[in-house]
Amino acid sequence: MTTLKAKLQDDLTAAIKARDELRSSSLRLTLSAIGYEETAGKTARELSDDEVLKVITREVKKRREAAEAFAKGGRAEQAERERAEGEVLAAYLPAQLSDEELTALVAEAVAEAKAGGAEGPKAMGAVMKIVKPKVGNRAEGGRVSAEVKRQLA
Repeated sequence: MTTLKAKLQDDLTAAIKARDELRSSSLRLTLSAIGYEETAGKTARELSDDEVLKVITREVKKRREAAEAFAKGGRAEQAERERAEGEVLAAYLPAQLSDEELTALVAEAVAEAKAGGAEGPKAMGAVMKIVKPKVGNRAEGGRVSAEVKRQLA
């Protein structure tokens, strides 16, 4: 079975051969972030696919935040580049939940928390604890907590 990291390396090789500069630079940066993560602790180790997904998720988030910053600064070209890099990397993430799916999952969690006696804004922690495992890495934490806040308000 091929690991996610090996797939990224194979795709990087293919992108370099195809002279796909955007794709190869996005994958190169992500693989170096993975490499950094692998050597960050006291002992070097191989990351699991789940840990590699966390790194990719973090890299996609960085690209989106950079794109927003560039767009605000009137640097449309760089913003577009960051967005494009984010899209290249997002292809490696599990399919993201739609707003409707997320709303439904959060509604279930809110009902579950209510049944457990947690209500209103104070229930935030309880609801997040219930909904996070259900959502997994199919939605960003910020998106999830915003929806939880909205439903608890």
